[in-house]
Amino acid sequence: MSPVRRCSRTACGRPAVATLTYVYADSTAVLGPLATYAEPHCYDLCAEHSERLTAPRGWEVVRLTDGSAPARPSGDDLEALANAVREAGRPQGRPAEAQNGRRTADPLEVARRGHLRVLRSPEN
Repeated sequence: MSPVRRCSRTACGRPAVATLTYVYADSTAVLGPLATYAEPHCYDLCAEHSERLTAPRGWEVVRLTDGSAPARPSGDDLEALANAVREAGRPQGRPAEAQNGRRTADPLEVARRGHLRVLRSPEN
């Protein structure tokens, strides 16, 4: 027997990610995270079938989310990410150049060794 539980839908062999239970007394279909073990009156569903699940007319579908699953990004999250990418892509101001075309040191820069810089504390 395979350790991976499969979708209960006919002719679907994808791995199960959610468990469906019907509560007949409340006319409710409860779709939650995959149960720890298979029960005879519950149905294991793959991701595609759990997303497309509909209940009989007059029934309510309750979808329980797994707290460990990552939440989908909201519009605000995507906008903040886009703004951060735009800001990082903006060209930085060109360093000040002296008369001979040589770059002047940053006023906070004390020493330089290769690509590393030693900076003075801004308080001094």
